[in-house]
Amino acid sequence: MLLALGILALSAAAIAIGANHLRGPLLRALAARTGHPIRVDGEFAVQLLARHPSVTATQVSIGNPAWMPPGDMAQIGRVSLTLAWEWAAMPLAIHRVELEQATLHLVRDASGHTNWTRQESGAGSGPPLIRGLSMRDVHVELHDELRHLRFSGTVSVAETAAGAAPPSLRIEGSGPLNGRPVALVIIGDPLPSVRRGRPYHFTLEERSGSAHLSGQGFIERPFDLRALQGTFAATGADLKDLYFLIGLGLPETGPFRLSGKLERQGNRFIYSDLAAHFGQSDVGGTLTEDSSGGRSSVAGELSSTQLTLADIGARAAGHAPEPSQPAALRLPDSALRVSGLRRTDWRLKLRAQALTLGPATLRSVTALLAVDHGVLSVERFGAALADGTVSGSARLDAARDIPRGTLNLSVSDLPLEQLHGKSSEQAALTGLLSGRLELSGEGKSLHELAATANGTATAVIPRGTMPSIAAVIGLSLSGALGAKTHPDTGIRCAVASFDAHDGVVTARTFVLDTDQMLISGTGEAHLDSETLDFVLRGRPHHVSLGLHSAVAVRGTLAHPEIRLAGREVVQTGAAVALGILLTPVAAALAFVNPGLAHNPDCAALLVQATASTGASQPQPALPPPDK
Repeated sequence: MLLALGILALSAAAIAIGANHLRGPLLRALAARTGHPIRVDGEFAVQLLARHPSVTATQVSIGNPAWMPPGDMAQIGRVSLTLAWEWAAMPLAIHRVELEQATLHLVRDASGHTNWTRQESGAGSGPPLIRGLSMRDVHVELHDELRHLRFSGTVSVAETAAGAAPPSLRIEGSGPLNGRPVALVIIGDPLPSVRRGRPYHFTLEERSGSAHLSGQGFIERPFDLRALQGTFAATGADLKDLYFLIGLGLPETGPFRLSGKLERQGNRFIYSDLAAHFGQSDVGGTLTEDSSGGRSSVAGELSSTQLTLADIGARAAGHAPEPSQPAALRLPDSALRVSGLRRTDWRLKLRAQALTLGPATLRSVTALLAVDHGVLSVERFGAALADGTVSGSARLDAARDIPRGTLNLSVSDLPLEQLHGKSSEQAALTGLLSGRLELSGEGKSLHELAATANGTATAVIPRGTMPSIAAVIGLSLSGALGAKTHPDTGIRCAVASFDAHDGVVTARTFVLDTDQMLISGTGEAHLDSETLDFVLRGRPHHVSLGLHSAVAVRGTLAHPEIRLAGREVVQTGAAVALGILLTPVAAALAFVNPGLAHNPDCAALLVQATASTGASQPQPALPPPDK
């Protein structure tokens, strides 16, 4: 009773004093409750003695809260609030809001502070419930540095009736989002039916170019958007285009389909039951995006039954056409796209039953992918290829002005015939390859990274076959190495070890022991210019084969040239002792796998080195004879 008498007394005072006298107290009370300074430069009218009291004001400015830089969050040409009496702690509740000629400047900084919440932390019960809303052509400027969203367009809100049913809430928006035109439509439950303890349901349709996103769900506590759940489906010409709809950076692909579930809890967005299809590839799993720590981070697990590398990248999306002629450089000189690595942190566990890399397909692929403040790392990478295995790690420090990368890769018992693809009628090279690579470099492109490379790369083929040397280098040049034209040449042991220093790759050991001869090689490759300068020399196992000359391999990686070497090269090669030539083999085998020294064929090379130098070096232990 005392409360009712107080309200009546306040109403009588309002009539006696006039609305202009209440302007200051009312605006201060409203500012205290919203956390935003409010200024009215035009008309201000208050009507309290009515079933639905009202407040109308023109030329209204709503400022930023104290925790944001000075400025206005909104300028409103005319605002009208229709209120309702309630028996509650706050006797007047907002019944309807109408905005005209309004401009909203919505800002969220990189640390998560926003200018539209009532508290700095964003905590609270959400905005008050309202029973009616009208906003015609409101201009909205959104700058969300945390979720990487930028929007500049118009938004209209109205209530649309369908027959005898209560009018549904309809929100329409259009304008450039992240640089692309976007159209948005949201249909929500009728506002008169909203209850604080009942979820509020909605549907969503959003388009940007060919990208289409649809969804449905509910807000757990109307109208607190910090807690919602729903499902979604998206289609388009390029998965990356979803950045212009949701602000999450995804790779470039061809046409795609994507579906899943979404749950938001505060600054955590959980995407579950994800299912994406593009090209011949599929990816599914769960992702969680969390910006509660002041920096956006994504974590989760993804799996795939088939992942094809050619389905990912600019060429798959049609942004990089197939070259009409072979490029002068085999390594691309285009700048690495590292800006996304600096914005968002990632930590993903990846599993793929099959990963196709050109002609080869890896099986049972596992890896841990992480991005930490611009540093990309691939850890615990492992895969199988037939009976062979591949493992390694990689790191790209893109937080530096000039990115720096490292690569460590090991292969064991990799069948070479698996690398030629289905189009090859006959494998050009067979055998089991084992190798190890450790390289590092820095640069803004893959070409620059290679041009500054430092490290070691070694490959070993204990036994295999190759086409006849005549078929590889031509009949006229095969005679220079003393090779006869057999249809196939058996490989006893092949060892190639290279040292890289500032992009210059030097052959430390290059030995190819075949049934006919021992072929050795010296020289270097310059990865900056991608030029070659190697010499191959043959040492026949039988004197009757003879030795006439040497073969020089020059030109570029894209266009190598093979020709007879000069006489001085032949004479220099003849003076090199076989032991000196073969001595580094032991170190190369140990670098790849110490067990390779026990391979009978590769161990034979070590025996030749020992016999040639005349040194009493211990021979590697051979497997015990069969009993």
